[in-house]
Amino acid sequence: MKDQTIKRRSFLKYAATAAIGTGLLACPATTQAGRKGAKLRKALQIGMLPQGLSDKAKFELAGKCGFEGIEGRPMSDLKAAEKLGKLAKDAGVPIHSIVYGGWGAPFSDPNPKVIEKGLAGMETALRSAKAQGAETVLLVPAIVNENVGYGDAYKRSQEHIRKLLPLAGQLGVVIAVENVWNNFLLSPLEFARYVDEFDSPWLKAYFDVGNVIIYGYAQDWIRTLGKRIVKIHLKDFKREGYEWTNLRDGDVNWKQVRRALDEIEYNGFLTTELGGGDEAYLKDLSKRIDKIIAM
Repeated sequence: MKDQTIKRRSFLKYAATAAIGTGLLACPATTQAGRKGAKLRKALQIGMLPQGLSDKAKFELAGKCGFEGIEGRPMSDLKAAEKLGKLAKDAGVPIHSIVYGGWGAPFSDPNPKVIEKGLAGMETALRSAKAQGAETVLLVPAIVNENVGYGDAYKRSQEHIRKLLPLAGQLGVVIAVENVWNNFLLSPLEFARYVDEFDSPWLKAYFDVGNVIIYGYAQDWIRTLGKRIVKIHLKDFKREGYEWTNLRDGDVNWKQVRRALDEIEYNGFLTTELGGGDEAYLKDLSKRIDKIIAM
């Protein structure tokens, strides 16, 4: 971005794109139970599985509870990463994504040493993702705070993330930037513009359903982002009391979210990002996702 403000022309462009995107959905693909639209697969984060189990037993439990994929973590030991990926795949729950994050070394930081740390961390995460068989690495693109302005965060993060795109392409792993509570990308129009400005198939959106509820509506974001979305996190939140809840216990309008996913023909994983638990808890969580999918 050449300046630090969103031009009116750009704003109108993405508003128009959002409107058109929800109108050109005439021929959706067939999915669950003959339904047309999205094709959805259930996943959970590896940290949600019981810690006392072996990796093999964890993955088998995930499959037993009805999940079809795992979201993992970066591993510097690529041989160990390959082994873990094979265990998950053999259990029928392949590792589909890796969470790098980025809070510790944000690409919006003015300190070159912080940027160097962030680039090294993401390079490790991308190589680890490839070794584990994952398609994406989740990245928090920037952090806006009292010392880092919004415009600087926008410009710096894009500049540094672009340095990683050649490696992402070489490995065949997508960098998926997520909407989180980082005071950045606070509207779906801006998120769409941010992704589009990279003009790369290796930079997409990781959309978190629960993270937008305090300043927007998930179904609106989904419709606006459309095909830019490569992965989705499931969480729920209750505005009254300002607290996270289990899925379907908060204020997310799941029926509208489900409809929006059909409209954009999302084909991918819905990964729960919640606290972990035992087999009974995980089976209940799996059933909650089934009810969302069936809406």
